[in-house]
Parts: sequence; structure tokens; C-alpha cells
Amino acid sequence: MGIPISAEKRMLASNEFEIVERTHYPNICGLSKKELSDVLRVLRDYRSKARDRAQQQRREMRGKAEPRGIAPASDNSGTETKRKIFTGALKRVNRELARIEKAETDEGQSDIAKRALELKRQNRVRHHPSSDRTANGSMKMVENQKAPATLDPREIGRASQSVKDSQARRDSD
Repeated sequence: MGIPISAEKRMLASNEFEIVERTHYPNICGLSKKELSDVLRVLRDYRSKARDRAQQQRREMRGKAEPRGIAPASDNSGTETKRKIFTGALKRVNRELARIEKAETDEGQSDIAKRALELKRQNRVRHHPSSDRTANGSMKMVENQKAPATLDPREIGRASQSVKDSQARRDSD
């Protein structure tokens, strides 16, 4: 879940909050692509600074690193919250930049229709042959790949006759 703007204002320094405030909904729509990329760069710096500071504080709490101040850090929740705030702002800026990029690259419906018409005109092919005389040769014979039947023709006749005889016997009964 997102962090309320009032909590962001309380957690961040004034210069940090000015940058984050520009990434919220009504303000972000008024920013140009260049301004968004500048804000993105600054937010990345702030986020990496907060991430590194939170990692240092975690190490101090575990006793793995020397304290940067007089006493070792006892809690890093504030720094973690700052990191979450900057991460959320980065996501908003990235989403807005992606939306702008998509709007620039998307074709309008009229452009799509014009392109389809061009493709249709380029692909005009006659699907029916002409009714004129052609200079083609005759069809070529294709040899049958199957082996011919080697049955004796008298055998075929005998089998047919036996079927006829058995049917006649059934009919007479």
C-alpha cells in the first residue's frame, strides 16, 4: 500500500519532498519528457542513498559495522520508509515515461487504415487464369509408386462367385 503524502512530507527533507511531490498525479501530467528524465535521475540518486544508509544501519544493528555516529543505529525503519517513498516515486515516473513513449509510437486509426489500404493495393493479384490460349505442354504422367496387384484374375472371380452363392443360400432359407 502507498504511503500518504502527509507521511512523505514528514519523513523527507524539503528538497527531497519537492522532487517527490512533482511525481504525484496532477503534477506529473504537466511535466515534459526532459523534466521527467531529470526527476528520474535525481530520484535514483536519492533512492540509492537511502538504500545504502539503510544497509549501513542494518549492519550497525547486527554489530557487523562501526557506527557512523556516536552510538550504533538502533532502528532503520525511517530510512527504509524513505527508500519506499523514493521507490514509489520512481515507479510513477517510469510509468509516466512509458505512457508518453507509447503515445508517441502509437499510430492513429487513420494511419492504420491508410497503411492497410496501401498493403491491399500492393497485393493485388489476379486469382483467375486468363481464358486465352496458353503455350503449356500436355500433362506429364506420374508413375504409380504402389506395386501392382499380382493376383490371378481367376481368383478374383472365384471369390466374388462364392459370395454370391452364400448370399443365395441365405435368401432361399
